[in-house]
Amino acid sequence: MTAPIEQTRFKIGGMDCASCAAKIDTAVRRLDSVVDVSVSVTGASMTITHGGALPEAKVLQQVARLGYGIVKVDERAVQGTSGRALDHDDHGHGGEPAAAPSHPHNNAGPGQAWRRRAALTLACAAALLAAYGIGHLLPAAERWLFLAALLVGLVPIARRALMAALAGTPFSIEMLMTIAAAGAVMIGATEEAAAVVVLFLIGEMLEGLAAGRARASIQGLADLVPKVALVERAGGTVEVLAERLVVGDVIVVRPGDRIPADGEIVEGASDIDEAPVTGESMPKRKGIFEPVFAGTISTDGVLKVRVTAAASDNTIARVVRLVEEAQEAKAPTERFIDRFSRYYTPAVLAAGALVAMLPPLLAGGDWNEWIYKGLAILLIGCPCALVVSTPAAIAAGLATGARRGLLMKGGAVLEGFRDITAVAFDKTGTLTKGKPVVTDVLAFGRDQRAVLALAAALEQGSSHPLAVAILDRAKADKAPVPPVLAAKAIAGKGVEGSVGGVAAFLGSGQAAAERATLSEAQRFAIDSLNGAGKTVSVLLANGAVAGLIAMRDEPRPDAAAGIAALKGEGIRAVMLTGDNRRTAEAIAASLGIDARAELLPQDKQRIVGELQRQGLKVAKVGDGINDAPALAAADIGIAMGGGTDVALETADAAILHGRVMDVARMVRLSRAVMANIRQNIAVALGLKAIFLVTTIAGITGLWPAILADTGATVLVTANAMRLLRWRG
Repeated sequence: MTAPIEQTRFKIGGMDCASCAAKIDTAVRRLDSVVDVSVSVTGASMTITHGGALPEAKVLQQVARLGYGIVKVDERAVQGTSGRALDHDDHGHGGEPAAAPSHPHNNAGPGQAWRRRAALTLACAAALLAAYGIGHLLPAAERWLFLAALLVGLVPIARRALMAALAGTPFSIEMLMTIAAAGAVMIGATEEAAAVVVLFLIGEMLEGLAAGRARASIQGLADLVPKVALVERAGGTVEVLAERLVVGDVIVVRPGDRIPADGEIVEGASDIDEAPVTGESMPKRKGIFEPVFAGTISTDGVLKVRVTAAASDNTIARVVRLVEEAQEAKAPTERFIDRFSRYYTPAVLAAGALVAMLPPLLAGGDWNEWIYKGLAILLIGCPCALVVSTPAAIAAGLATGARRGLLMKGGAVLEGFRDITAVAFDKTGTLTKGKPVVTDVLAFGRDQRAVLALAAALEQGSSHPLAVAILDRAKADKAPVPPVLAAKAIAGKGVEGSVGGVAAFLGSGQAAAERATLSEAQRFAIDSLNGAGKTVSVLLANGAVAGLIAMRDEPRPDAAAGIAALKGEGIRAVMLTGDNRRTAEAIAASLGIDARAELLPQDKQRIVGELQRQGLKVAKVGDGINDAPALAAADIGIAMGGGTDVALETADAAILHGRVMDVARMVRLSRAVMANIRQNIAVALGLKAIFLVTTIAGITGLWPAILADTGATVLVTANAMRLLRWRG
C-alpha cells in the first residue's frame, strides 16, 4: 500500500541567496521518504513533500550542519503565513526560527543568523587589523599573524564548504573561496588571502541585509493587521488576540483603529481608509452590511463588525500566503540560470586550473604568478551575482505587486505577462460594476425628484437590483420616499400602489403601454435609451406617463482608461459576455473595445482558442466562476474580485481590488521585472568578463577579484530592490 503524500513546512534562518536555497534543497532531497523540496529565500521557508513519516531529526541535522537555523512550523500556531513561525510562550524568539533543540549551537533565526554573521565579520576584520599593527612592530611574526587572522574567517567558511560537499553540493561558493584562500597561502600571499576572506564575509553580510529587506516587504503586509481586538462578550467588550477571532464574533472598532479581521458591518458607519491595503488615496464611506477588510482603518466612526474570516484566511493572510507560495514557483529564466550555474561553477574551477598550469607547463611561465592568476579567476567566477540576479528581481516584483493588489502565482506567471498580446474581458462585474445604477430620469409634467419619490415609494422593501438602483438614486438626490398603500407586484409587468392619494404604476414600457397612451416623443425616448443598452422603467401617475427611469450596469470608473492603457502597450482587448448584444455593444462602444455577446461559457473558451490560433498570447479576465473554462484555456487567467471573494484557486493571477487598469499594470510590472533581470545579468557577467581579462593581463589580483564578485552581488541585489518602489 502506497504511503499517503504529506507536506511539512519549516522556517529557515540565515538564507540570503538562491545558492543557499540550492544547498538546502540538495541536502534534504537525499533523505528517505522525501518526494519533493521547495525552498523560498524570501519567505525564509522550506516545504517538504514526503510519502510516509518524515525523518524530522535528520532534516534538522542536515540543515543545521550547513550553517542555517531551522524549526518545524507548528501549523496550529501559524496565522496564515504572516511570517511568524511560532507564537508559543516557551519560545522567546519573537517568531524567528531557531535551530532544533539538538543543535543549540546553531540557534539561528533571521535576526540571530545576521548577528552571528556580523560578529564573525567583525572578528575577522579585527584580527586582520591586529595583524597589520603587530606585524609592523614584529616583522618576523607577520606571516603567522596574517595566517591566524585568515583562519578566524576561513575555518567557518571551510566547514560550510565541507558540509555542503558531504550533502551533495561539492561546487559551492564556499568551496571556491576555501580553495582560493588555501592556494594563496601556499604561494605566500597570506596577507592578501586574509583580506579577501574579510571582503567575502562583508559581501555575505550585505547580501543578508538585502535579503532581509525583501522579506520585510512581505512582513510589512502581515503587520498591517493589529495584534488585539475588542470583542463583544456578555454585554461588554473584552480584549483578545486577533489571531484567536472566530467567524461570527462581533468586534468593536473605534475611530482611528485598524480593523483586525475581515468582516461585515452590523452597526455604525465610517469612512474606511483602505490605502494600506489597496493603495486607494480616498477613504470609502461604508455602512451596515458592507464588507471591510483586515488592516484597513476606520477614520471617524465607531463600528461593530461581524467577523467573516478567521485570521488564517483573511485578506492579508491570503495575499501573504499567495506571495510566499509564488516565490517558490520558479520562472523560466530563473530555472535556466539554475541549470546554467550547475555547469558554470565546475567550469570556473577547470578554467582556474588551466590558467594556473598551462602557461608554466607549455610556455615556461612563472608558477607562482600563474597560480596566483588561477586563484583570482576562482574568485572572479563565484556565481553569487549571477545566481541571485533573477530570483531577487522576481521576489521583489511579486512583493510589490501584492502590495498593490496584483497577485500572481509564481515567477512563471509574472514573466508570462510580458508576452501577452490580447486580453479577453468578461463584462458583468469585470468591465462593469456588476450592479445597475440609474443613468437617466426623464420627467413629464413634474420634476425629477417627484418622479424618483413616486418610484422609490413603490420599490420600498424590494431587494431586486433595479429596485435597489432606484432607491439608491432617490437617496443620493435626497428625494423623499413617502409611504405606499395597497402595494403589490404584478408578475412580469411591474409594481403598483397608492402614494399620497396618487395611483402609481412602475413597470416595463410594454406593460405601461397597456395601461396608458404613450406619445411619439415618449416612445422615441424609450427606444433611444434601450438602444444604449439601458433598461427603462415607465412611471404612470393616475393613468398618465409621469416619467422614465433608465438603468444600466455601468462601466467601472477606470474601465476606459484601463482599455486605453492596454492599447498603449500594443495589446488587443475584446469583451466576451453572455449579456444581450445591444447592451454589450453599447458598453463596448463607450469603452472603445470589440464585443462578442450572448455567449455560453464554452463559447468564451472557444473564442480564447481562436485568438491563440491566430498567434496571440491571451489573458482572460473574469470572475473565476462562469468564466472558469476560458480562464483555464487562456495563457494567463486573471480573476477579478475583491477581498476574500477573489477566485485565486481558479486563475493564475488575481486583481484584488477590481480595477481594470490593473491588467495593464501587471503587464508593465512584468516588463519592468524582465528589464531588471536583463540589467542584473549584464552587470554580473559584464564585471566578470572585465576582471577576467585584467587578471590574465596581470593588471588586477585577488583583492579586485573578490571585490568584483561581492560588488556585483550587491549591485544586482540593490537593483532588484528598486522594484519595491515601483508605482505602476
